Amino acid sequence: MLHQKTALRVAAPVAVLALALTACGGGEDKADAKEPATKPEAAATPAEAASGGEMATGESAEGKVEEEDGKVTYDITAMKVDVGTEAEAQELVQDKAEAKGMVLAVAHLKFTHKGGPALTSDSDAADGTSIWADGKRGALLIGAADDAPGCEDPYDVESWKTGESHTFCDSYLIPANAKEMEVRWAEEDGEPFIWKFPGQ
Repeated sequence: MLHQKTALRVAAPVAVLALALTACGGGEDKADAKEPATKPEAAATPAEAASGGEMATGESAEGKVEEEDGKVTYDITAMKVDVGTEAEAQELVQDKAEAKGMVLAVAHLKFTHKGGPALTSDSDAADGTSIWADGKRGALLIGAADDAPGCEDPYDVESWKTGESHTFCDSYLIPANAKEMEVRWAEEDGEPFIWKFPGQ
């Protein structure tokens, strides 16, 4: 059963829009005419190519997390998203109006310790997880998925060795009529890996 007294933390979407402003001129001047029309783009470095992007269903991504015991490499796979009802969502928040028209979405991510030191304390692997619906980030519900079926609490994992896997879950409120959901996971300051799931 999900926790009844969960605080709703409405996370403002962390979307940074880069807008390139260009000056509009009536025609080409001589400086522009001397430059080639297209410049060859530099190829992405292996580190850039490996960070972020769309993933196929069931496909795993490789990411690094700075844990208390050192830098750990994980294989991460978004397994599924469980979607609840509006009534369930309203039971989880103090102010029922904040959950009007919203449903609970629980993302299940499998993390496999691939390299680095064995962990002797809780893991931060799931910290880079978020759920988006129709292009907008959902509102995080802290602690709501800790005891959901098939989910482990990252604070209970105190020993984690190479080759071992754990499934962590994150809960978000998303619009009830969402057509598409995305589970995103990113390294700190990295581009997100994105797994898409159908809406309701």
